Amino acid sequence: MRDWIIPQDDQFFDLLEQSAQNVRAGAEHLVYTVENFENVKNKCHKMKALEHKGDEITHQIYQLLNKTFITPIEPEEISKLAASLDDVLDFIDGAIRMMYLYGIEETDNYMVELSKLILVSTEELEQAVKGIRDLKHANAVEEQCIEINRLENLGDDLLGDAIREIFTCSDAIRIIKYKDIYEKLESATDRCENAANVLSDIAIRHS
Repeated sequence: MRDWIIPQDDQFFDLLEQSAQNVRAGAEHLVYTVENFENVKNKCHKMKALEHKGDEITHQIYQLLNKTFITPIEPEEISKLAASLDDVLDFIDGAIRMMYLYGIEETDNYMVELSKLILVSTEELEQAVKGIRDLKHANAVEEQCIEINRLENLGDDLLGDAIREIFTCSDAIRIIKYKDIYEKLESATDRCENAANVLSDIAIRHS
């Protein structure tokens, strides 16, 4: 029986780690996009491919949950973590898509800095997800979650600065477009924090 269960345990962690890695890849693509803002339509297509890959991984996790009687952690925890990781990728995809659909001609330093915050947050998430495979070092997972919360606070501050500056612009259309993009990017940091909270709960419960 134990030999049957262990591969399932590994498979859940493998899939969650694949999801986190894909989220980080999405964040890397976001940074690349805002720093090299050309051929944006093609960059949208690449981001959509990453988003579809994330959906597929999440679907595999749900399928595995439906046919697994014993799981390494609570099924609800696995489900919440999978969904929260997927949410991060959805918002990254949404930000790039918004830049394209709004037809902005260039990005600015606020978009670059918010994107970099998202990337660092997803790097921390990736490490924290790896950490729940063996919770002998739950403190490390907690520290990574705390760092993600700190980064989200920085995102709030950066959003405030960006909105304050954009409202000094006299172009109403530009204000609307840029404000929406700033808020979409900051929302991605919120989703990173949500995922970190799920990871923190797992670490506390199972350490």
